[in-house]
Amino acid sequence: MVAVLSAHLVASVREQLAVGSEPVGPDAISAAVRRVGVVLDSRALAELTRAVQGELFGLGPLDRLLADLRVTDVLVNGPDQVWIDRGAGLERSAVAFSDEAAVRSLAVRLAARAGRRLDDATPYVDARLPDGQRLHAVLPPLSVRGTTISLRIPRQRRFTVEDLIAAGTVDRSGAEVLAALVASRAAFLVSGGTGCGKTSVLGALLGLVPPSERIVIVEDTTELDPGHPHVVSMEARPANVEGRGEVPVRVLVRQALRMRPDRLVVGEVRGAEVVDLLAALNTGHEGGCGTLHANSAASVPDRLAGLALAAGMTLPGLRAQLAAGVHVVVHVTRRTDGTRIVAELGVVTGGPDDPRVEPALVHRAGRLAPASAHARLARLLERGP
Repeated sequence: MVAVLSAHLVASVREQLAVGSEPVGPDAISAAVRRVGVVLDSRALAELTRAVQGELFGLGPLDRLLADLRVTDVLVNGPDQVWIDRGAGLERSAVAFSDEAAVRSLAVRLAARAGRRLDDATPYVDARLPDGQRLHAVLPPLSVRGTTISLRIPRQRRFTVEDLIAAGTVDRSGAEVLAALVASRAAFLVSGGTGCGKTSVLGALLGLVPPSERIVIVEDTTELDPGHPHVVSMEARPANVEGRGEVPVRVLVRQALRMRPDRLVVGEVRGAEVVDLLAALNTGHEGGCGTLHANSAASVPDRLAGLALAAGMTLPGLRAQLAAGVHVVVHVTRRTDGTRIVAELGVVTGGPDDPRVEPALVHRAGRLAPASAHARLARLLERGP
């Protein structure tokens, strides 16, 4: 039974094959099977062919998971612990690897596909694969119980605001407010935790930017792909194995400012680039936006302060630039049932000495309801920044 024998058989056949740039076909695999002395019928040979091709050129046993277009994340914690997210939270899959060596082999091969090194000297990797998947892997002993692999799968299609409404992420009246936010050219940040849908919301909103405007996007790892006719995307580059050639997000933000952006977008503000982004938003670059990891809209000023201070910016300087350059925070959360919602729209208030985010719309009973800063938000959207 090939399902039982596949771990040993696939390994034996794989060793017989000279791996080239093209997928290995049935004839080459049949010849390799004969060399290892195994007799298979046509059905078993077809199954083995798929398995070997997956081992050599695909994701091995993970390939079958990606056949489900709902899968956004695949997490391998060990040979028999593979988890997936299909939009309703993490769930354990029935997929398993033969052993730890198979998990490590896949991680090393994927890293090589991304042009990166993964071995005992460099035991972790964070990279984008050629097909757009985001890879993160860690080898033992850093990963105590064995090799771990995390894959973020790019969306098969772009999210629109109508998709957000259909998914229950935002109600129609809230979507109209978000559209008005984009039209006002106010600067905004989409905040939230990991996997809560920040990128999906931002991408949908960028699709509302007038087609006459030029969007320049800077990201650590490319994820944003808005439905817009004039988009320039730039991706940071890590250092090579010699520790050279790094191009961080901060450098790309500075380059983006020289590219005549109508909208400057930082896909995720997570480091020193916050200094350059805030400077840009305070020097006439209206309509800028980005995403930020934060537990709540109210915590965004403190989160930005921490990033700015680490980058050498003074706290008074950060407060002044935040108060003048950022106007609105769109906070996204993920509920216990796995659904993602726009939980709050907040307005930056308080002035340069004590900027804070005051709630203007808060999610209640399935809709965004007015809160204390609602009138201030309405005036901002009507007049623009």
